[in-house]
Parts: sequence; structure tokens; C-alpha cells
Amino acid sequence: MLTKRIIACLDVDSGRVVKGTQFVNLRDAGDPAELARAHAESGADEVVLLDISATHEGRGTLIDTVKRAARELFIPFTVGGGIRRLEDAEAIFDAGADKVSINSAAIKDPELIGRIASRFGSQAVIVAIDARSSANDGSYDVFIAGGRTSAGRKAVEWAREAEEHGAGEILLTSMDRDGTGAGFDCKLTSAVSSAVQIPVIASGGAGNSQHFIDVFASGKADAALAASIFHFAVQDIRELKTLLQSNGIPMRLPC
Repeated sequence: MLTKRIIACLDVDSGRVVKGTQFVNLRDAGDPAELARAHAESGADEVVLLDISATHEGRGTLIDTVKRAARELFIPFTVGGGIRRLEDAEAIFDAGADKVSINSAAIKDPELIGRIASRFGSQAVIVAIDARSSANDGSYDVFIAGGRTSAGRKAVEWAREAEEHGAGEILLTSMDRDGTGAGFDCKLTSAVSSAVQIPVIASGGAGNSQHFIDVFASGKADAALAASIFHFAVQDIRELKTLLQSNGIPMRLPC
């Protein structure tokens, strides 16, 4: 069985890490570079930095913030937010990222996934999907622009299409669970994981260690991403990974 991953997420707004509930009511969590270093030292397998207001504000990613965080890391580093063109991705890689995450731009121009993958490899392209449960049929609708706008797409179908265009991973966020601490949406995660052959990163809702056990088991996730639980010292990553390993979930344990 392949090793599962624990990923720390840095949602950045105006150069500071923030965290809210269901994409609103943001509160300050600290400096991106300092938190990136702290999470890496605690045993995170990867760090993801998302410039959450870049697309909505119509600007590019904060390159200086990316550079500062990258200098602190010796683990895989993903950056997303405001990447609309191949040139934007190139600038992010030049700033020190190992992977890029694209969301709104991929919906508007699916061929962008392939252009980035052709240049840097599929392993360097993550397609982020922000999904909310539909009241009509139990499916999940996709939202873009930081969760502000419906994309008119269903999460499972869009994940399959993203894979076909060359995505190397899916970063799947439950908007219903985001910041609630109520647990990952295992139904959503399992549905997407079962529909694609590429790794699926579960995001949204982590509140305790049992939630991670659940999303790796019933949710079939390849990786689990969290923010608040790590930023505010609710859960130590090293202890979490040891617990997961003892529950039969293969982990890369920190030295």
C-alpha cells in the first residue's frame, strides 16, 4: 500500500495566513514563511500555499510571499491562486514552488492544464476543486473564484475531465465542511477518488485525528490537507502520523 500524506495548508490573504469557516469570517493565523517552516519541522509531508484573494481581485500570486516560504522548505511545496496562464505558472516555479494548483482558470480554459503539464510534467499540476453538496440530487456542485461563483459543473465529472487534460492530482475541498472541524466529507472524497486514477487530496473539515483515519479509510483519500488544526496547535503532525500508522494507515514518519 502506498504511503499516505499529511499536507499543511496556508491560505494567504494580503500576505498573511488566514483561516475562516466555509470560506468566510477570516481570522489571522500568522506569517506564511514562519508557519511553513514550523509545519515542515513538525513532520508535514508537503505544504500548500493558496493566495485565496488573487483570482477575485484579478491579480497574480504574491511572488515575494512564495519566495519567502520556499526558502524555508525542503519538502514539496505547492502554490495556487491567480494562475491564469502558462507564464504565471512559470513565475511560480521560478519562485521556488514544486507544483502549482489551478482552479478557476482550469474551469475557464481546461487546455491550460495540458499546457502546464507538457512543460513541467503532470506531477507538477494540481487541479483544485471546491465543491458544495447539491440540495437537488445528492451530487456536488463546483464553485470558482474563491467559492463565490458556481461553475455549472459537477465535481465527479470535472475531476475526470481534469485528469484527461493532464492533471497529476486533485485537491478536493468540501465547502460545506471547510473550517467547521466536523470532519472531512468522506462521501464526496470517496466519489471523486473512485472516479479517477490520480491521487486525491481531501480538504475541508479536519477537527481531530479520527477524521483523518476516516478520510483515508472510507474516503479513499491519498492525502489529507488541513489548516486550522495545525495552525492553532490543535493537533501535532508528528503525533497524528504516529497514530495513523498504528491504525494501519501507512505514513512516512518524521525522524
